[in-house]
Parts: sequence; C-alpha cells; structure tokens
Amino acid sequence: MSPNTDLKALLANLQPKLNPGSFVFASLASGHDINLTEVVALVREPEGVSVVLEQAHALGLGLAPSPSFSWITLTVDSDLLTVGLTAAFAAVLGRAGISCNVVAGANHDHIFVPLDQASDAMQELGLLQERAASGGWE
Repeated sequence: MSPNTDLKALLANLQPKLNPGSFVFASLASGHDINLTEVVALVREPEGVSVVLEQAHALGLGLAPSPSFSWITLTVDSDLLTVGLTAAFAAVLGRAGISCNVVAGANHDHIFVPLDQASDAMQELGLLQERAASGGWE
C-alpha cells in the first residue's frame, strides 16, 4: 500500500502505538563512536550529532541526556508530503499541555512526549482519531 496524503483519512487512522521504554535526546561529542543499532533517530546539527536512544544506552555511553520521554509511533502509513498532519496532532497535544518532539520517518511519524504524560498523550491522540473518523476533527 502506498503512503497516504489525505489528511482526514490519516487522522482517522492514526493508530498511535506506545513503544516500551524510556528515551532521551543527547549530543555526541566529535569523534564519539556509537552503535547505530542503539539509535532511534539521528540529526546532524552544526553543533554536532544529536541522537535519540534508550535512556539506559545513553547512561551506559556516558552521555548527558535530556529529560526522559516516551516514544509514540503513528502507525498510519503517511506520506512525507502530507500537509497538516504534524500541525493537527501537535495542536491537540499542545492544548492538553503536552510537549511533543516529532521525528518523521520514511513511513511513519514518531512523537516523543514527556514520560509522565504518555497516557494522556495516547488518550488525546485516540480522541483525535475518533473525531476525525466521525468527521469532526477541525
């Protein structure tokens, strides 16, 4: 099946999945070697390489991690050219007082929310999906 760009259909089929574990963002010092199988996401910035990985891995590598996050995957197969998907779920989470850090993969969007707000985030995303399925998400 090919990725979908229909925003209403995507929202109606978000199917958020809470991945097990506690995740952190960390910066790698120049020359720091890391096993890429431990990395969930990687972004090269002018200041260095930022990685998202399990908290235990970060601590084991001696990295100074961020606060702890839960990782939610929107399992709907979204297209990278879709307009409004990130804005829609970020607005819903923002109204609920939940910060979200988003990483787009080739097939799915991944949302990192504060560890202690994972349940609330899952509930809000589920409600967004329900509203979209019934035609009233806007």
